[in-house]
Amino acid sequence: MPASLSGQLVVAISSRALFDFEAENQVFEAEDDHAYMALQQRLIDTPAQPGVAFSLVKKLLAFNGGGVQRVEVVVLSRNDPISGMRVFRSAAHYGLTVERGVFTRGAAPWRYLRPLSAQLFLSANDADVRQALAAGVAAARVMPLSRQASAEHPGELRIAFDGDAVLFSDEAEQVYQRDGLAAFREHESERAHQPLPAGPFKPVLEALHRLQHVPDMRVRTALVTARSAPAHERAIRTLMNWRIEVDEAMFLGGLAKGEFLREFEPDFFFDDQPGHVESAAAHVPAGQVAAGIAA
Repeated sequence: MPASLSGQLVVAISSRALFDFEAENQVFEAEDDHAYMALQQRLIDTPAQPGVAFSLVKKLLAFNGGGVQRVEVVVLSRNDPISGMRVFRSAAHYGLTVERGVFTRGAAPWRYLRPLSAQLFLSANDADVRQALAAGVAAARVMPLSRQASAEHPGELRIAFDGDAVLFSDEAEQVYQRDGLAAFREHESERAHQPLPAGPFKPVLEALHRLQHVPDMRVRTALVTARSAPAHERAIRTLMNWRIEVDEAMFLGGLAKGEFLREFEPDFFFDDQPGHVESAAAHVPAGQVAAGIAA
């Protein structure tokens, strides 16, 4: 029988999201892929430094244990196979059980998400992220120069999500963009008991909810949104309707999110709006979900 990833949370991640390949990428940008490959080959025995999503991946893999495989991390990268050798060696150096990889040498890798049954794709390539989202896979463009995750919570995976266009659809955001804040608040107050349609990251939140029952590792989630009262109620009631709990909720009414996220110390934060992602990236690992009207 062939191997199967059924029943697992499958995370596909690019090389630049998992490891710090920014110096190598500068060679690629300044010269070409041959110079990049030659550099990676020279460095093949030198472990790459952890990248922006390293902590997220390390903690996700820690949910595997007791003979049960709950999370599968697959490298899905525009890198070439030679550079892929360095990726695998770097993963082994840090004790990350990453055994599967697809390396496309510049070709769009998103088309392999479906055969992988991936539920989450993290990449530094904006076009790949947008194509993945269009194909129905939760995806985010990581900010490679984001601050690294805090080391203060080794036994707890912490993830923060924006609401509209991330966990929820951008239905309400469209009202705000078209008609302004007052119309948005009225729209949401009138529909407080009507659940919002799901956004691209609902399946990810559901998968994390299932992992909350795993012994030895904990999950802590936060909703960090520009909503404020009275628009907060529809967001909470939507989560109640989904029978999913978050541990913390921050209704910031347009305040910059970065300093609040600094206090929460997530391993990763997902938001659709570039300004919010930029604010967050100064304090925590962050990525843009290029979905919805404001992306």
